[in-house]
Amino acid sequence: MEIDAAQRKVLVRDLQRGDSAWESYDQLLIATGAVPLCPDLPGSDAVDICGVNTLESGLEIRRRLDRGGMKKGVVVGGGYIGLEMAEALVRHGLEVSLVNRAPQVMGTLDHDMGALVSQALRDVGVSLYLEETLTAFETRAGKVTGVVTDRRTLPADIVILGLGVRPNTALAASAGIPLGDKGSIRVNERMQTGVAGIWAAGDCAESFHLVSRRPFHIALGTVANRHGRVAGINLGGGYATFPGVVGTAVTKICQMEVARTGLQEEELRELGIEWISAVIKSRTRAGYFPGAGEITVKVLAERGSGRLLGGQIVGMEGSAKRIDTLATALHAGFTVEEMINLDLGYAPPFSPVWDPVVIAAREVAKEL
Repeated sequence: MEIDAAQRKVLVRDLQRGDSAWESYDQLLIATGAVPLCPDLPGSDAVDICGVNTLESGLEIRRRLDRGGMKKGVVVGGGYIGLEMAEALVRHGLEVSLVNRAPQVMGTLDHDMGALVSQALRDVGVSLYLEETLTAFETRAGKVTGVVTDRRTLPADIVILGLGVRPNTALAASAGIPLGDKGSIRVNERMQTGVAGIWAAGDCAESFHLVSRRPFHIALGTVANRHGRVAGINLGGGYATFPGVVGTAVTKICQMEVARTGLQEEELRELGIEWISAVIKSRTRAGYFPGAGEITVKVLAERGSGRLLGGQIVGMEGSAKRIDTLATALHAGFTVEEMINLDLGYAPPFSPVWDPVVIAAREVAKEL
């Protein structure tokens, strides 16, 4: 494909016939998504080295596993996709190793909260190789047999790559459409690009972070859907705006739920924002109620003002969606003092009388 922005034309290729033709447009929406990061290393083209970025790619991995004969799986990457795929391999009965360049898995969490997730993976039998860098793949007759890091070689019958994604913006860049610092398409609050008549939405497009007050790229389905809604209304002749995001995300690894929103310590350090934080342990229900599980909550606030900056949650069933309270408070610009007085619902099957999120906010407020 090719875009001629000056003539308002796009070159389209018919995938069935194989021919191409220029088509005129009045308004053009770019929604090219993101593409997985794939290392250009020796052996990276071997059979049974798999990426996961579509439903079909996930189904293909399952078909390979269902054929049997695979005993050892290696996952490269400790983010959302990597951890979820590690769990999937464990459930298929494989001996699973995970290689991650960082000191802990889940780089979107602070180190102390990521350590809880690392331990949960070890508890279900995943061997973690942290602070190790992928250098090559061992192969035999075109099939992967091992993963080579800067410290060791791990035998592998199947390798899953979970190294993250990058915005798929080559088409936009070739048309002269301005990109942001992270390589995503720069847009305004209506999802308009810097070129008249061209819009962008989804994983290829930039967002605005409401806490840092800076452009921000996050490849999540929730954000992409909201982008699409705003762009669609505007393209249809209406008027809508997308104010921004706070970086809210949840996942589940085995029985552990993980959630985060706002800024983490590393981001605050880079921005030069002074913060205080508190980490509390509580229960997902009233302590005496059957099924109450452990929950750990971390809340970060700006030193002096008490403005809420972010939060992270790791715990058992009933933990993750509590992040929505923190996300809402971030959107509203709450301080931790204002969070303490939130009128949240209570009944023993759902929460202690003091919700864990409120307890964490209260602990931070003590340090102000």
